[in-house]
Amino acid sequence: MTTLVLSVRVNEKERALLEAASELSRTSLSDFVRRKALDAAEADILERRIVTIPAKSWEAFEAWANRPPQEIAGLKDLARTAPTWQKK
Repeated sequence: MTTLVLSVRVNEKERALLEAASELSRTSLSDFVRRKALDAAEADILERRIVTIPAKSWEAFEAWANRPPQEIAGLKDLARTAPTWQKK
């Protein structure tokens, strides 16, 4: 996989904080910043409340949404399992 350079400007205090956190994580500053940025980007995308479906995909989405429900054994078992905080 090809990697690209992304440059980010930070002040001295911010860099010191990032370096301290990367050291505690036992990873390089670059890997730490990359991982945290990707985690934040993924969270932002997953938290979106509005989903956009292209017009060309609308019929396929509608067909999927209107199909009869399917029984999934694993989910049925999971629904019958008491949460760990309720187990005694």
